[in-house]
Amino acid sequence: MNELQLSKRLEAVASNILPNSILADIGSDHAYLPCYAFLKGKISSAIAGEINDGPFRSAQEQVRKSNLAEVIEVRKGNGLEVIQPNEVDCITIAGMGGTLITSILEEGSNKLEGVSRLVLQPNIGAINIRKWLIQNNWGITSETILEEDGKIYEIIVADRGNTEKSYEDLKAGLLLGPFLLKEKNKVFIKKWTNELQHWNQIMMKLQSAESTPENNEKRKEIEEKIKIVKEVLDD
Repeated sequence: MNELQLSKRLEAVASNILPNSILADIGSDHAYLPCYAFLKGKISSAIAGEINDGPFRSAQEQVRKSNLAEVIEVRKGNGLEVIQPNEVDCITIAGMGGTLITSILEEGSNKLEGVSRLVLQPNIGAINIRKWLIQNNWGITSETILEEDGKIYEIIVADRGNTEKSYEDLKAGLLLGPFLLKEKNKVFIKKWTNELQHWNQIMMKLQSAESTPENNEKRKEIEEKIKIVKEVLDD
C-alpha cells in the first residue's frame, strides 16, 4: 500500500470523500489516504492528524516524499483538536473501534462546524457510531461492507442534517446498518451468520452461569440481538 494504491478498505473510504473538499484525516498513520485523495483529484487540500510520535513522523515523511507539503499539513494532536471550526469540509476516521470514533466526534463536536460529511470506518462497534449520528443530526447517506484479508469492515457515510432517510426499523437499522440491511450482500450475510454463532455460544455459557442482575441483563441484550438478526437473515 502507498500513496498511489490503497488497500481495498481505504480505497472504499476514499471513494466517499466529498469531491473538491478540504479533508481532515484523523488517525492518518502514514498519510496514505490524504496523499492518494489529492493525487486522484478528489480533494483540494488536507490535514493529516496523528497523536503518536511514530505515525506522525511517518506521515510527515510520506507527505514530503510525495511532494505534497504545500497542500497536505501533518499535525500532531488528539482527535479533532488538530483542526479548527470551519477549517475543513470533510472528515475521515478509519481503522479504529466504534466507541473510540464516537468519543472523538463527541469530544471534538465544537470542531465540526463547517463540516458537511463524515466518512467513518469502524473495525467494530458500528452501532455506537450510528446512535451518535442520529442523536447529533447527521444523516447516514450510504454504507459499504467489504471483506479484506479475512476481516470484514463497514464504512458509514453521513451528511450533516440529511436525516430524511430515516430508519424503517430503528433497532435493526442501528445494529445492522439501514443501507446494508436493504442490500444484504454476501459479506453482510457472512458477518451476521458468524455473529449469531458467537452469540449462541455466549448464551449457552450464560444459561449455566449464576443468575445475577448483570448476567440477566446481558442475556436479555443478546436475546434481542439474536432475534433481530435471525429475522433479517430468514427474510
